[in-house]
Amino acid sequence: MNATILCVGKLKEKWQTDGCNEYLKRLSRYGKVEIEAVDDVREPEHPSEALIRKGMEQEGAALMKRIRPTDRVVCLCIKAEAPDSVALSKKIQSWNGDGRRLVFVIGGSNGLSDEVIRRADHKLSFSNLTFPHGLMRVILLEQLYRAERIRTGEPYHK
Repeated sequence: MNATILCVGKLKEKWQTDGCNEYLKRLSRYGKVEIEAVDDVREPEHPSEALIRKGMEQEGAALMKRIRPTDRVVCLCIKAEAPDSVALSKKIQSWNGDGRRLVFVIGGSNGLSDEVIRRADHKLSFSNLTFPHGLMRVILLEQLYRAERIRTGEPYHK
């Protein structure tokens, strides 16, 4: 598997960094998975809807600068298909099969801008629940690792 995780913000907790590093290490035997982060937009404690929207657009513009025209873009969204791990493994196999760079996009605390969502080739949900974006990185990496274990027929806990 070769993939890029494009995300907003820096990890703030050591356990998040440790979790990401562990799954990146495990994934390294299957290919190259990279993480690219853009800065999140700071906002006041009680921002207006307009200020939230402006921040999302700024983050979206930064993400779009990192997305190439030929990339296969998968946006993580709450309102999207939520496959089980076996189905996700099959999807990733098919997405990786055409030589395009596979890019998973994780938004900031307010989500992804409309521009980024429109650019998506696919949308993917892991739950109807909302997760902090630092935790979502760990969850995505774990699921990519699980997908590779499923693809190669290796055992992994259920």
